Amino acid sequence: MPGHPRLRIEVAIVAWVLAVLASFVIVIVVLAVSGQKSTAAGVAPPWLTIVSASAFWVPAVVCLVYISDHDGTSHFRDDFTFRFRAVDLLGVPIGVLCQLVLIEVLYLPLQKWFPASFSKDHVEKPARDLLDQAKGGWLVAIVLVVCVGAPIVEELFYRGLIFRALEGRLAAPLAIFISALWFGAAHLEWIQLLGLFAFGVVLAACAHSTRRLGMGVFAHMAFNATSVALLLSKR
Repeated sequence: MPGHPRLRIEVAIVAWVLAVLASFVIVIVVLAVSGQKSTAAGVAPPWLTIVSASAFWVPAVVCLVYISDHDGTSHFRDDFTFRFRAVDLLGVPIGVLCQLVLIEVLYLPLQKWFPASFSKDHVEKPARDLLDQAKGGWLVAIVLVVCVGAPIVEELFYRGLIFRALEGRLAAPLAIFISALWFGAAHLEWIQLLGLFAFGVVLAACAHSTRRLGMGVFAHMAFNATSVALLLSKR
């Protein structure tokens, strides 16, 4: 089935804009109520970092439910191909290899040509700051956010909605390219953009080839978990 005919690009764009704006509002309200001044990792307390990292989730899921009810079949799992099979566990080695091999290969020339901007310390800094401030239960919570919550919600939104909507109107290679670029840019980390784009291509290819999100979810979880494990091993 070449894409989901009920998922429209314009609806996906509006949903993304609304979810992003709503996440900003959530963070601003939490800052105002708590009296905190920043959500920056390494500065904000762990609980605020968790709120900031997951602020996109609720509005994103609300948008997905609304789209399923009004533009889809009202069957959430079917509308966004949120299904799993045993073979999808192949996503685990795919995610690990992307983190250990793909990212390393992509950034090797950049680290050589632009060491001041693309050193390993610079590339790892956002994730390292996120983990370094937390210990005990807060560390477990942040790991769950990064390795479980984020992969599920982001796969639903960026591959289940955005990629499917693009694929329904564009050729698969172009849909993969645009959705991967969208995914990378949405993280607002320009140093990590190349790596996130490349990994986004892999995730969209998984969704395209299997016609479901399962493999991509496992790959995304393994990718993030590998990064977390490497950073924690250096503490």
